[in-house]
Amino acid sequence: MQRHALGYIISLWAILTLNFLLPRWLPGDPLAALLDPESSYYVFNTQVREALEAYYGLDQPLTQQYTAYLTGAFTGDLGQSIRLNQPVSDLLREHLPWTLLLTLTALSIASLVGITGGSEAAWRRGSLVDKALVTASIIVSNAPVFFTGMILLIIFGVKLDWLPLAGGRTPFARYDTTWGAIQDYGQHLILPALTLTLALVGSKFLLVRNTMISVLGEDYMFVARAKGLTAGRIKHRHALRNAILPFIHHLAAHTSFALTGALFIETLFNYPGVGRLIFESVVARDYPVIQGVFLVVSVMVLSANLLADWLSHRLDPRLREA
Repeated sequence: MQRHALGYIISLWAILTLNFLLPRWLPGDPLAALLDPESSYYVFNTQVREALEAYYGLDQPLTQQYTAYLTGAFTGDLGQSIRLNQPVSDLLREHLPWTLLLTLTALSIASLVGITGGSEAAWRRGSLVDKALVTASIIVSNAPVFFTGMILLIIFGVKLDWLPLAGGRTPFARYDTTWGAIQDYGQHLILPALTLTLALVGSKFLLVRNTMISVLGEDYMFVARAKGLTAGRIKHRHALRNAILPFIHHLAAHTSFALTGALFIETLFNYPGVGRLIFESVVARDYPVIQGVFLVVSVMVLSANLLADWLSHRLDPRLREA
């Protein structure tokens, strides 16, 4: 476990370094957007460029900028947005909860459906139910996220007019009760969450199905049947339990895919998460916001993988002994 922790520390340093360099390798710079009269972000003139460079530290050598960046990252000071002139930490506090709500909702539903459907398909291997579920999972998992989102948007938002087209809540809405707020937020969440769930559920279903089929072929499963254990006990207490460990690692590894998918989906549905924030920041070359968002997302992904390793060691005695 200590070796794994050291690997995560090295990975974090590599992520911090790449996170610092990548925005600076992009063509242009953040002040160019602010000083371009044709830009939608135009607010200044060329006479204040030197003052702005000094204020944001852009006139310093890269080594000094890198040192200041690392210091800020470890102290929680992620800098000031050049485009919005607000602390990056405040922007993240405003937008990140929306992304977490979307991602965790989709991951939870996809995991529940994947485990339930995968175990049932494995138990009925070769049946019509198994074939139908496998076909459906392959189709939905290979469909582009934007395509799936557009189809759902057209059907449920335009044609049927059942759900809101965009946003995270009704503009200027006032709620008399907490339940009214939950309903409004939930209605705006359904389409983005359903789109992300469909993108995630296929791989989870196939993993659980294939792993459980392998487990059902083990010798101890034949022993369990010979002892006269019920089908439900064999399926849930023995087969599914042993098929969960690979799923835990898959879930942690899939966190990065879920977060990336959420960023694209937020742009499509104009959902007020970090996806829209990062899109606007990339267009404006807003280094501090780009770095802050990718840093937080990367730390979340590393934390998920570290948690998966810890859970695996706790649940699998063989790993604890190793």
